[in-house]
Amino acid sequence: MSITLAIIFKSIIIGLLVGFGVGAGAARMFHAPNVQGMGAFRTFGELNACEGDSVAHFSFGLGFLFNAWASVVGAGALTQDVDHRIIPHWSAAALLSRNKKLEETLHDPRKMAWAGAIIGAIVVALLNSTAAAIPASLQSVATKVLVPAANWLINPIMPIVFWTAAMDAGKRTGVWATLLGGFSHLVMGNAVPGIVLGILIGKGVDDGGWNRITKTMLVAIILLFVFSGFFRAFDVALLKSMSIATPQWLIDLHAFFGSVVK
Repeated sequence: MSITLAIIFKSIIIGLLVGFGVGAGAARMFHAPNVQGMGAFRTFGELNACEGDSVAHFSFGLGFLFNAWASVVGAGALTQDVDHRIIPHWSAAALLSRNKKLEETLHDPRKMAWAGAIIGAIVVALLNSTAAAIPASLQSVATKVLVPAANWLINPIMPIVFWTAAMDAGKRTGVWATLLGGFSHLVMGNAVPGIVLGILIGKGVDDGGWNRITKTMLVAIILLFVFSGFFRAFDVALLKSMSIATPQWLIDLHAFFGSVVK
């Protein structure tokens, strides 16, 4: 058996297993807290942002396919985009192309599991086999071309797409998405996580008001930004941008958690 065939065979097995779990786990997130889901929080938000449109799901996954392929070619490793974005979105697109009812497609763990297994086998085999077939001399060229293009997709194109979707979802959702998206861009360097969280807060308040769930979610989001900003030394950078000297107690606090700031 040639090396390429061995790679394809192993990739199909890995893709089947990963896709099955990812597909079922993504669908189970829509049934929380009654059952335990499996997937990144952004996966849930991004699936909701596509609003059950099969074309939107496919296009979203396709955008991250190039970044994943460039990573396989350049670094020899699959990125989180494969299991967090490509497999769930393409599985949803495949099911929604035949049936538009979300409760019978995207929200059905069994159907999403089998769809994810098939999509996972195809995607992982495709990425690994094509990356292995490319000569080493061309790998560096492909990386230099595709990685910048993928970075442009992630920032600023994706934030614009999600912010537009948030504005279309209503005034309250648009305001929260704009506010949290701005904080997310300042703290994390990417507005998408904040915009997705803003969509969840806005739609949650629209649907159920300021109940226990939405209040808990807001507190969790605030803590997320606080801790993320602290461990990224955003507080120190903010003080420096305002020409304010960093107090010694803040430097000592960062040092206590293993972060060296000046």
